[in-house]
Amino acid sequence: MVREVNDIALRAIDKVLDLAQHQGAEAEVFYLEQAQTPIEFEANRLKSLQTKAEAGLALRLIHQGRLGFASSTDLERPESLVEAALQTASIGDPAALTFAGVLPELPPEVDSFEPPTTQALVTKGQELIAQLRIYNPDLLVSADFTVNTSTRAVATSNGAFYQQSAQTVAASLGANWVRGEDLLNIYSYSATRSEEPDYQALLTEIQTKLTWATSTATVSGGTLPVIFTPRAVASVFGGLLRTIFSGQSVVQKSSPLADKVGEHLFDPRLTVYEDPTQGVGRRRVDDEGTATQTKALIENGVVKGFYWDRTWAQRAGCAPTGNGLRGGLGRPTPRLVNLCITPGDATFAQMVNSLKEGIIVDQVLGAGQSNQLAGEFSVNLDLGYKVEHGEIVGRVKNTMVAGNLFIAGQALEVIGSEPEWVFGASRVPPLLFRQLGVASRDR
Repeated sequence: MVREVNDIALRAIDKVLDLAQHQGAEAEVFYLEQAQTPIEFEANRLKSLQTKAEAGLALRLIHQGRLGFASSTDLERPESLVEAALQTASIGDPAALTFAGVLPELPPEVDSFEPPTTQALVTKGQELIAQLRIYNPDLLVSADFTVNTSTRAVATSNGAFYQQSAQTVAASLGANWVRGEDLLNIYSYSATRSEEPDYQALLTEIQTKLTWATSTATVSGGTLPVIFTPRAVASVFGGLLRTIFSGQSVVQKSSPLADKVGEHLFDPRLTVYEDPTQGVGRRRVDDEGTATQTKALIENGVVKGFYWDRTWAQRAGCAPTGNGLRGGLGRPTPRLVNLCITPGDATFAQMVNSLKEGIIVDQVLGAGQSNQLAGEFSVNLDLGYKVEHGEIVGRVKNTMVAGNLFIAGQALEVIGSEPEWVFGASRVPPLLFRQLGVASRDR
């Protein structure tokens, strides 16, 4: 269903801008309307089904050189929103940004996708649970689906205006297998926009990993070759890269790369970039009214640059890069639309076959990084496998992998040829490192 900003919201946006300007303030108004329908199955049964909806405005303004902010879900009282923002400006920080100006001519982004009905997703959940329990009747299966419809718009007193709608579907499938004191938890996840997830792929992934994890294997401590699956790459390295390439970290002098632009710090085959035209969160304009752009963070091993919202860009004397994104009706902060790694030329099977001995990291417990700003990572494996003579021989337990991004970046052995979208926000291939620190203990 195509959705554009409704007339009530448009009038509220215009009224807020007008009221703010009459008070001698520059203004930026952000509108968000969204509806979510989460469906949850737990332990083989339907647990909950509900619909959540909200709509509201967020206002940033600059009044007498100071920045104010307020948000409200009451579209009928724009005066109260402006008054609240003016009050915060009276005690706010000196304004360190200018609001976006007129954008190039761009049509609104609207989504004509018709998402699946609630009943269709309930039926799909029941089917997936039944199929997994045919594979193994001892499994406790969970399944979650979320249909999200959102419409957002941004307008400024400098003439910027843009609107976008999106309809996404997220699906996850999990299997718990309890064998005595051993608890195995495997999950798969997919988020799509303008189409339904591949439910069969979720099922196949769970079944394959259950097969790999049927047996357990031991691993000695020391250093070993380590393969990170796309999920592990996103989980272990994604947050770390997002942190050290943020313009906010650069201005705050907490990024170790702040003065490293142009330096060759990583393997020459490694290219890391953002492409805001792809993925679930794709957009042409960010939540501040700045046009987005494809940008390289690392290109052929060389540090190329950082990503910026309007606030931190102005503090650094740089141009904003279209990375001012919001969580709900909050203030914008510098965030990537997505994180992408250019694939290499080896399949996952070839990477496994190349190892005499090594491990595979798939699911990790928590974020795991011990010191992100130093590039360090240390992760406990929630799900990982042992490789012997080119074959996956079983699941490893009570195992930790540790290293440093800058050292590991030079020890990169293979970049996989099969990138995957992970959690809808990272498009990354598997990575094989020659040697990383591995610690393991027997229960």
